[in-house]
Amino acid sequence: MQNTEAGAVGRDEIIRSYQGYIACLNRQGWQDLHHFVADQVRYNGTTIGLHGYLNMLVADFRAIPDLSFNIAVLVCDPPMIASRLTFDCTPVGELFGLAVNGKQVRFDENVFYEFQDGRIQNVWSVIDKSSIAAQI
Repeated sequence: MQNTEAGAVGRDEIIRSYQGYIACLNRQGWQDLHHFVADQVRYNGTTIGLHGYLNMLVADFRAIPDLSFNIAVLVCDPPMIASRLTFDCTPVGELFGLAVNGKQVRFDENVFYEFQDGRIQNVWSVIDKSSIAAQI
């Protein structure tokens, strides 16, 4: 059921926006990120803003040149969306403090997003670092 309150964004719109956001990340379309992420976005409880969020993503792609965000599970209950993202990649050097050094690893991220005015306002992310450690 779609939320019809004034200014509210419905389930289908949030899902389309999220899928557009993932496509933006995968193509590294940084000039379009502001269409999906709010100016004062919060990440794991800290306001990092759009610029900080962009810097975080650029650093992720620098550490993992073949990074690709793959949606395995997607659940939406506006204004929230939850996703289990899967990664199969080859980080260079360290990843999350672990010396991966070019070894291919597979891991998951469980992430919740809160949308406000059609853009991501809050992100809560948990990455399965123990599965990476077990592979190296």
